[in-house]
Amino acid sequence: MLPRLLAPLVAGATYARLLHLLVGWIFAGVVLLVYPGTYQKSLGEILAGAVWLDTVLLALVALIPAARRAEGVQARLLLVPDREEDIAVEPSRTWADRRRTAGWLIGRVVLGSVIGFATVWGLTPAFNLLTGPHGLWYLPLAPALAIGYGWLVVWAGRLQLVMAARLLGPSPAERLAEAELRAERLLERNRLARELHDSIGHALTVTVLQAGAAREVGDPAFVAKALEVIEETGRQAMEDLERTLVLLRESPAGAAGGAATEQPGVDQLPVLFDTARAAGSQVEALVDLSEGKLPGVLSRESYRIVQEGVTNALKYAPGEPISIRIGVRGGQLELRCANAMSAGGGVAARNPAAGARKGGKGLRGIRERATLLGGEATAGASQDCSGEWVLHVRLPLRLGS
Repeated sequence: MLPRLLAPLVAGATYARLLHLLVGWIFAGVVLLVYPGTYQKSLGEILAGAVWLDTVLLALVALIPAARRAEGVQARLLLVPDREEDIAVEPSRTWADRRRTAGWLIGRVVLGSVIGFATVWGLTPAFNLLTGPHGLWYLPLAPALAIGYGWLVVWAGRLQLVMAARLLGPSPAERLAEAELRAERLLERNRLARELHDSIGHALTVTVLQAGAAREVGDPAFVAKALEVIEETGRQAMEDLERTLVLLRESPAGAAGGAATEQPGVDQLPVLFDTARAAGSQVEALVDLSEGKLPGVLSRESYRIVQEGVTNALKYAPGEPISIRIGVRGGQLELRCANAMSAGGGVAARNPAAGARKGGKGLRGIRERATLLGGEATAGASQDCSGEWVLHVRLPLRLGS
């Protein structure tokens, strides 16, 4: 019990907070000596004059934007908060910030004055009891007074810390802006993760299929073609990786929209289909976008969705035909990617695990892309007993509608 009672009294944070409190008392004392002074004045007149002048001066100081920053830095150093971000070190930007700063300054001086007077009136009697000509039975009162004063300082310091968090901490608007910034950063990281998964995953799938086929076939011409596809796919993957790294580094060149950050759109789909054909799958593609060019973001996201659909087909049903349909219907862009789940004598038939889809990161990324664009995505076995796996995505042509 006694260690718990004395532990806060010997903590370094308690004395740092006491110093912070006494600074406010010293300010009040200096103002008191300058005006109204103490000569031939009653206690009420002295206190009234000091309170009035303190309030005016502190309100004027709070108008200075840098005052909030200075108080925040000092509070972080001396009040020893558990989380420094609870006390802001930004200058005042709005009138609400200035009002809160004024409230903090006035509250700090008032609380500091209370502790200052308690220091004089509390410790002085304790010292007199230890050194004065009193009986021995007075001695236990001295540590009792000292401990009482110590706990008053502890609670005053904690109250001061709460005040700092409320009045110097981020405003509700700042907290909302910070939360929105964190959400935007999280969405950006998720987007970059999807880009890496889709582009690198597609490249690795094609590379593995080409290498395996070249080893089995053994035809020099086929091997040469497979190596050419692997080289081209690897080069595209390196470009995608470089674009993503530019965004991660927040490079000014990338922000300027240079070639390093240019992402493929629907106009690059023929290259994607050629890569799939080179991997051994027949691709039948029908792209009907006669109503005009797609918006940039819709074009880029559509490419990634189709790329992931083709990658899944190559991964889970290698060698099976892939059917791609892209068109505009009812004011929506529709993307459909279908492939046979198994076929007699085909690669998928020889590999039972090839037709199993686990709904992993790729399909989840497609759904996230569709949702962010205001659309929807479905994936699964066809309901018409055709033995196909179908990915169907609908996206509004007007984003935000």
